[in-house]
Amino acid sequence: MRDLDTIDSLLASVGPQTDLPDPEARRTLREQAQLSKAQVARALGVSPSTVSAWEAGRNPTSEMRVKYAYLLDGLSAKLTTDTKPQTEPTAEPAAADAAAATDPASPDPDSRDEVEILTAPEPCVLCGHPAGQRVQGFTQHLNPAECQDSTAEARPAPLTTQPAPPSKPPHAKNPAHRAFQEPTGPAGLIHAAVEGALAEHQGDVEAATTALLKKAIPDAMRLLDETRKGARYDVIAHPWIPDILKKQTSRGTDQIWEARPKWTRTELPPGVHEVTALDINGAYLSALKTHLPLGQLEHTTGMPHDRRRAGVHLITPPTWEHDAYLPNPIGERDEPGPLWVTEPTLRLLLRLSSPKYGLCDAPEVHESYTSGATENLLEKFRITLKDARDTAIADRDAVTLEYVKAMYAKFVSTMGESNYNRELYRPDWMHIIRSQAFANLWTKALKAHDEGLTVVRAMGTDELHVIGHWRRIFPEGRKVTEVKVKDLYTAGTDTPGEKQ
Repeated sequence: MRDLDTIDSLLASVGPQTDLPDPEARRTLREQAQLSKAQVARALGVSPSTVSAWEAGRNPTSEMRVKYAYLLDGLSAKLTTDTKPQTEPTAEPAAADAAAATDPASPDPDSRDEVEILTAPEPCVLCGHPAGQRVQGFTQHLNPAECQDSTAEARPAPLTTQPAPPSKPPHAKNPAHRAFQEPTGPAGLIHAAVEGALAEHQGDVEAATTALLKKAIPDAMRLLDETRKGARYDVIAHPWIPDILKKQTSRGTDQIWEARPKWTRTELPPGVHEVTALDINGAYLSALKTHLPLGQLEHTTGMPHDRRRAGVHLITPPTWEHDAYLPNPIGERDEPGPLWVTEPTLRLLLRLSSPKYGLCDAPEVHESYTSGATENLLEKFRITLKDARDTAIADRDAVTLEYVKAMYAKFVSTMGESNYNRELYRPDWMHIIRSQAFANLWTKALKAHDEGLTVVRAMGTDELHVIGHWRRIFPEGRKVTEVKVKDLYTAGTDTPGEKQ
């Protein structure tokens, strides 16, 4: 009987779930009230991308569901008593942006395999500027250069008496010492956060840095939202994900192979050599520029690779016959047979199998989960972080440098099944970005080999060991386009043929 009483008590504690309007009604209520997603997000203590996800069909849970329902009920009551008809369209620019076209996350299946030439230009899903093509149901520029740095121009000027910030705001101190003041622009968010932390900890650099590292993930999400302003495509936080991208157990992994390099040359040329261990700067930061799927992943079998789409692919990799002097592009794998790889790995293998390189056969693609893709989805986010990193290095600002590094590193590592980032669940993006970093390192190894250097080791995302005059190939420095020396050591023997 005690067990039944416990169950009754538990049942009594579970109340009915608060009703919510359908997703379309949620968006309509917000737009009729002339509220932006950012305003709703601040009121509820979430990010604008979370509000986007709710308006796309995802439901909040527990206390947040109650708060969101309370807000929507209040908006509905207020708009009902308003003398202005609810059906009258608003003049709010943000509302007009949000209502533009159909949801790009649901492309027209009839346009899945073709570039559609539009009779009249439509807003690009990335930058908002007119584009003349629709790819996989997404209106976008085919030339990435036409998209870059245009999102800032696409956004209407903020309704404020203060002038809009320049693309590279001055680094004057913020007298209010508050993080994330508006309007600041993406770079201003980073500056304000650092100033706020230093003020809160009375200039204690170590304490301020520790505090910033702890909030690097939510701050990165806010920065992502800021860099997405003006874009017509909302980053959907929790789309449907196939089982291959889900962890098999709570402590296990999913089925995606990232092709992480872990290779050491088995035999050196005769003689004693000076080996330079090069450190590749900002590996994950550079990898943010990669082909990411825009919409929900769709399953295909027996289809040739489509460069306008991106995702994950089940392939049988080709035989690699150059392990004596170059690492295998798919990494060190013990088991033969098919495996699931990401877009960067497949594109690298296809490139190496082309007549230009002829280093291997083409991989056999069995099935894929893909969507229409672009390299520019995170481009403004990447550029903002890169500029902040470069400025911090130039100013010898260790606090900002560590903060920015934590933002992009944790952003990549927590967008999968992580308890530390509940706003963005895109394990496909996480694997693709990480694999792009590995592919970038492999490409540097190939460049070193082609330029006459002896490649000795390639590890992870940022470690490349070489013999030879590497400075004529790789510029030295701390920028993301440069490398720095991690270590110098000697290796080899005067005895010919002896393995190292």
